[in-house]
Amino acid sequence: MPVTSPAGLEQLIAEEGEVLRAYRDVAGVWTIGVGLTAASGVVVPRAGMTITQSESRALLAEALAAHYEPAVARAMPGARAHEFDGGVSFHFNTGAIGRASWVRAWRIADRAAVRSGLKAWNKAGGRVVEGLTRRREREAALILDGRRETGGTAGFASLRPGDSGAAVRALQDELIRLGLLTGAADGDFGSLTESAVRAFQAAHPQLAVDGVVGPATRAQIARVLAGRRAIAVTAAGGSLATGGTVAAGGIAPAAHPALAPATAGLLVAGLFVVALAVLAWRYRDEIRAFITLKRSG
Repeated sequence: MPVTSPAGLEQLIAEEGEVLRAYRDVAGVWTIGVGLTAASGVVVPRAGMTITQSESRALLAEALAAHYEPAVARAMPGARAHEFDGGVSFHFNTGAIGRASWVRAWRIADRAAVRSGLKAWNKAGGRVVEGLTRRREREAALILDGRRETGGTAGFASLRPGDSGAAVRALQDELIRLGLLTGAADGDFGSLTESAVRAFQAAHPQLAVDGVVGPATRAQIARVLAGRRAIAVTAAGGSLATGGTVAAGGIAPAAHPALAPATAGLLVAGLFVVALAVLAWRYRDEIRAFITLKRSG
């Protein structure tokens, strides 16, 4: 069976990023290496776990052999090395090698349809993502022309000082919401943005304090913001249920007719406290880091 070439592995790592210390992804799942979780079947990441780069590469190769390369080999029989590598990159990112229209176009050597078909896979949550658009362009260049790119030492998966564009502006908006950056988001990763990133990283022990926004830092920022939103929504809901003002368009829940008003209020208040406790436990690391940031500020 074909395997991903060493050059193909390097490009895949550049696309995905590589983190040698375990971190929680956006969903809170422990992750390490090149996006590997316990679901990969090759490693069980846990808090405080670290691996070497050689161990990371070996785990990636094992995961590809078990879950990705066989599917690409079936979908792209007879593929040359660079074509196979591009297919693996696409499948690792989307899991869609078996249903993507560009694969059928590749089988009949329709280059234009391959390129346009790949470009169609540039959305997340129904929205076009700049990073995915660029990734699909690189995969098309690899599959069709054998042209390989690795994005330098930091790869494509990271934002770092000197970068600019929509992705940097989105990062700055998040840092502003976290209270770490003042002023307007200008899309330039300058010294103020780097200082804000470093301050955020310093408050989270599992992150390297390097001023570079890779997969681990990006996931942690998303978790902090998600935790704040969830707690705010839960708190607002508790206020409404226990007699607070109903927001415009909102509907206050009615008490069950069999319950006395005082009993119903106590029940709702108890459920509200439980919900907050669950959220506090789920986002305990983020809350601890927020307190650290406030103290250091």
